[in-house]
Amino acid sequence: MPLDIDSIIALSTPPGRAGIGVIRISGPNSLSILRALVNDPTYDPAPNRLSLRALVDPFTGEILDQALVCFFRNPHSFTGEDLVELHCHGSPVLLQALIELLLKLDARLADPGEFSLRAVRNGRMPLTEAEAIRDLINARTAAAARQATRQLKGEISHTLQPVKAALLQVIVRLESSLEFVEDDLPELALDDMVADLCRVRISLEELAATFARGKLLHEGFTIALVGRPNVGKSSLFNSLLGRPRAIVTAFPGTARDTISEPLGLGGVPALLIDTAGIRESEDEIETIGVLRTKGVAADADLLVVVIDGSLPLQTEDCNVLDEVQAQEHIVALNKSDLATFDGTRLRALDSNNLQPTIPVSAMTGEGLESLRAAILRPFSDGEIDSAGLLITNARHYDLLERAAAAISDSETLLQDRTSEELVLVGLHNALRYLGQITGETTNDDILAQIFSTFCIGK
Repeated sequence: MPLDIDSIIALSTPPGRAGIGVIRISGPNSLSILRALVNDPTYDPAPNRLSLRALVDPFTGEILDQALVCFFRNPHSFTGEDLVELHCHGSPVLLQALIELLLKLDARLADPGEFSLRAVRNGRMPLTEAEAIRDLINARTAAAARQATRQLKGEISHTLQPVKAALLQVIVRLESSLEFVEDDLPELALDDMVADLCRVRISLEELAATFARGKLLHEGFTIALVGRPNVGKSSLFNSLLGRPRAIVTAFPGTARDTISEPLGLGGVPALLIDTAGIRESEDEIETIGVLRTKGVAADADLLVVVIDGSLPLQTEDCNVLDEVQAQEHIVALNKSDLATFDGTRLRALDSNNLQPTIPVSAMTGEGLESLRAAILRPFSDGEIDSAGLLITNARHYDLLERAAAAISDSETLLQDRTSEELVLVGLHNALRYLGQITGETTNDDILAQIFSTFCIGK
């Protein structure tokens, strides 16, 4: 595939003050731009080595910075093109001035993900690995980062390679039978091909089946703590976070609005929301808070109904339980550290409520691990941190499903001894779908859509 004809630039480090700021330049004019910046038209840098150079404005002769510069000669660079990195001091004013200067030196600002897009187009990496870079940058838990790192190492491509090879073998045998129409395939050969296609399809279906866990790891879920006032929702919110985020007092109705914070549970990213207590009130502000609570509760993936286990069940508790019956929820029976806590209320709750009830103490932390496990259980059988390769990308999942369905159709046609031409249609489609996962057969429009979700400097 030919190299792009223009040169692109972008800041590859986050905006703001820092020790260093890295600017990337990629394209055919990278070296000439670097020579202009160091004020030396004969500068011939050794590839892949950092050198300390003064960066000069070629229009005014003003020295802008002392920076480490590195030149990567094509095709041995991230993008497969000539590429320059400028490791400058991390002043936002300086970096902006350098970028504006580079725009005058026959370069343009890169589009989101354009560096990675060029790497894919120029054969420097499969599409799955480029997407893994984005997922690694966006990972919200250590488990999500580890999964992205596995994919960055090419594990999806390596997993699909033998599957594609087996599929190609069947295609070649069927194509050969079309070339030599006088030689019909024997029954045994047809049965072998059906068995081979069955194995390929099962491999793809098993890989696609990991998407349920992979999506959870990638996207996470939302948890809302709900209940009447003064049952300890905010205290439990703080305990689950491990820090005092919400204001806690002994007065009912302290929480008037929702508060949300990210939380990691068993390697899964979650958004934990503390809400205002649900009750009838003539206070206008509290009434607005209750309405917001009900809106948040309607949108949450899981509700944790918090009940004060040190007091008899209140009418307001029952009203909250009645309201959430149609939603995924669990019950946290709070204040187990108090002498008046009555564990027999667990049985009363369990008899009227089909969801699990967990005794906890927001004050001492007792039962928090059981509560965390109960929160995660509706979405996963346990921690997914130790799982193998997971499909975390909806695009990959869709293409795997399509490939498996196409192979299934071809299996049926082959079992019915339908003509090879019809069998091959599904198999070629399946091969094309698998190629779209790794970027071998993906058109430019789809690539542009994928890379528009990347960072500018990647």
